[in-house]
Amino acid sequence: MEGTKSEVMKVHFAPMEGITGHVFRSAYSRHFSGISEYYSPFLTPNQTRKLTSREMEDVRPENNRGICLIPQILTNQAEDFLWAARKLNEMGYDTVNLNLGCPSATVVPKRRGAGFLGMPEELDRFLERVSRELESCSMELSVKTRIGMRDPEEFSALLSIYNRYPLKKLIIHPRLQTDYYKNHPNLEVFAAAAENSKNQVCYNGDIFSAEDAECFQKRFPGTEEIMLGRGLLSNPFLAEELTAGAQDSDHVPGSRACRQRLADFHKDLLEGYGRVMSGDRNVLFKMKELWFYMIHLFSGGEYFEKKIKKSSTVAEYRLWVERLINECPILPRADVSFLRRG
Repeated sequence: MEGTKSEVMKVHFAPMEGITGHVFRSAYSRHFSGISEYYSPFLTPNQTRKLTSREMEDVRPENNRGICLIPQILTNQAEDFLWAARKLNEMGYDTVNLNLGCPSATVVPKRRGAGFLGMPEELDRFLERVSRELESCSMELSVKTRIGMRDPEEFSALLSIYNRYPLKKLIIHPRLQTDYYKNHPNLEVFAAAAENSKNQVCYNGDIFSAEDAECFQKRFPGTEEIMLGRGLLSNPFLAEELTAGAQDSDHVPGSRACRQRLADFHKDLLEGYGRVMSGDRNVLFKMKELWFYMIHLFSGGEYFEKKIKKSSTVAEYRLWVERLINECPILPRADVSFLRRG
């Protein structure tokens, strides 16, 4: 992406439920650069005033050393949100993020995530109270949102709500809840938001390569922050390509150094899961989730993908992954056609 790399000022790592927890974040940050902020998979506080042990472990500062982590909260109750925010503040966090983007069928019927977008009056009251009380304890609020439930025209009213409050940033994934991750991001709606938002805007959605980012930058030169999720899982080098460029052998796809970095990252991640999980089955489940995406960085990896999926022990799995990394050509960019369908 030479000639445009300086224009992308910040790249953020999107929260990916089940994948980008603290073990993944720590391993990734040790082997790859280019990420300004990491966002935690959402925390779900409730009236019991407790976070699960898994949620607590994920946001403990000692499990996130050396990275800038923004905890994300999923709720439609101001009291629950504020309780979680204060708890996080006690742990040293000064910024929290509200999830208004999750399209999951287990979340939306409860009017959480993207489901909260269907209650604009309640959302307005929620943000009024939360922003006021967070300001009193010197915490900042950001919002990650979709553009509505079923109709792109919903976003005009939603943006007018967001504009009433001093958000640290407004992260916009320009899809509807009903889109899930299909169809194409609605760049017309994003353009209107980028022009009319009173808060700093960050873009999220379908940037899978340096070429995608360059096209986005040409159309939206004033948008200085982007959030990547599936693109980074498919190609762990992508943030570096966007912020530093492929200037040496450590970044050149297919080089010996590049291949070694992938191997070291994988080894670190596998060992990290082994330390916090019991039994091969649990460790393999986590690793196989990642390979759903990362296999597409390799040419001709289908044979090894099948072997990896069928592996029943960590020892067997490790052998197949080592062969994949050593034997299969690494593509200049991940083949993400499977993500672009729909």
